[in-house]
Amino acid sequence: MIPTFTGELSADRLGATLMHEHVFVLNAELVLNYPGQFPADDLVDRAVEYFNGVKASGIDTIVDLTVMGNGRNIPLVKRVAERTEMNIVAATGWYTFHDAPTFATLNGPGRLLGGSDLLTELFIRDIRDGVDGTGVKAGVLKFATDHYGFSDGVLNIMQAVADAHLETGAPIFTHSNPHKRNGLDQQDYLTSRGVDLGGVVIGHCGDSEDLDYLKQIADRGSILGMDRFGLDSKLPYEKRLHAVKELCKQGYAPQIVIATDSSAYSMNFPDEARAERLPKWRASEIMDTVIPDLRNLGVSDSDLDQMMFANPRRILGSAQ
Repeated sequence: MIPTFTGELSADRLGATLMHEHVFVLNAELVLNYPGQFPADDLVDRAVEYFNGVKASGIDTIVDLTVMGNGRNIPLVKRVAERTEMNIVAATGWYTFHDAPTFATLNGPGRLLGGSDLLTELFIRDIRDGVDGTGVKAGVLKFATDHYGFSDGVLNIMQAVADAHLETGAPIFTHSNPHKRNGLDQQDYLTSRGVDLGGVVIGHCGDSEDLDYLKQIADRGSILGMDRFGLDSKLPYEKRLHAVKELCKQGYAPQIVIATDSSAYSMNFPDEARAERLPKWRASEIMDTVIPDLRNLGVSDSDLDQMMFANPRRILGSAQ
């Protein structure tokens, strides 16, 4: 059974699934200290309207990869989930490109204060017991590496995610920078920890049209996150389509998932800027535009079903 914000779901009920989305992208300290600027009721209403539209387009489930470090707010998202028919899967982990939170750098094996690793314990509790009395259990784990590479702080998070995965079996999702080719570095680390790469989704592979790089990742067993459709500032739409088409043509559909990495509301992308610069960066575009365009390019219905239905069922249903 797969945990969602509103209860457990059997894999065969996931339906069409977007594997890298966000409900809200927030800054937790701003929300805590300036709540009047971010009224919860307004945010919830906005997200309900947004995801009702996504549901109407034909999407049944999203994986909300908002973790601590980019504003995860489980109680707020639970209010959204309770008012929409969209299945929402929660994530645990920590989002940083460089520094881990100070408490994590001081506490843990081999660190100044010793003791157990607090992040690992948090992640495992989120998966097994739920997030601090909310009743919401996380279904996946996440970490990030970007232009700084494997800083000490990033390695701190990666270690905790790997440990939690080995304890729970929850699949691992990553934020990667394909222009740094660090999806391969992520795989190297996880392999060194004994992680089965078949349960790892390397995120933001869709920012690259380097098929040799993408196939190297897939050939080692991981899933390619072609997950930023609409974010044309990273790679134009047509090039994203072409990469997926070519990978499917070469037999890689069983190792591809599709998404947009967009959100109902993001502090990082004000509405005006998003409307002007990224007008199609929204989750409903997958069924409205991306899937029809891939079909028109010759991607078969069986491959489209594989990427949108079968692969998410297999990955999300892999936890112990």
